[in-house]
Amino acid sequence: MAVTRIAINGFGRIGRNAFKIANERSDLEIVAINDLTDTKTLAYLLKHDSNYGEYGRQVDFTENELIIEGKSVKVLAEKDPENLPWRDLGIDVVIESTGFFTDKDGAGKHLTAGAKRVVISGPTKSEGVDTIVLGTNDDKVK
Repeated sequence: MAVTRIAINGFGRIGRNAFKIANERSDLEIVAINDLTDTKTLAYLLKHDSNYGEYGRQVDFTENELIIEGKSVKVLAEKDPENLPWRDLGIDVVIESTGFFTDKDGAGKHLTAGAKRVVISGPTKSEGVDTIVLGTNDDKVK
C-alpha cells in the first residue's frame, strides 16, 4: 500500500485535529508541520486540548521536531509557504489550516514549493477551487 506523505501548515485546533486523525492511519505519514509557535508549546497544545481532552499518545519534542510515540515529525517556522521544503521532503498533500492561504494564489504557493496537492481546511471564494463537503460532494475528489 502506498503511503501518502502529509505536511500541515498551521497547527491550531484544525491542524492538530487533522494530525490526530491522520496519525491513526497506516496509509498516511505526517512528515512536517509548519507553524510559527515553538515546539514546546505545540507539544503541550497537542497533548492537552480544552475541547477534546487529553491526547492518548506520548508526546515529546526537541527544538525542531515533535515526537509522537517515538516517531519524529519535522517542525518548521516559515511565514511564506513558497519557501517551504515540500519538494525536498516529498510531500504529497499539504493541509492548509492557517486560515490565511485560503484562495487559489495563496494555497498555490504550496504547489510552487513542491507539494502535489493542497487541501484548504475552510471555505474559499476563489474560482477554480472546489469546496468539498464529506458525504455531499466528496465524489469530486480524485
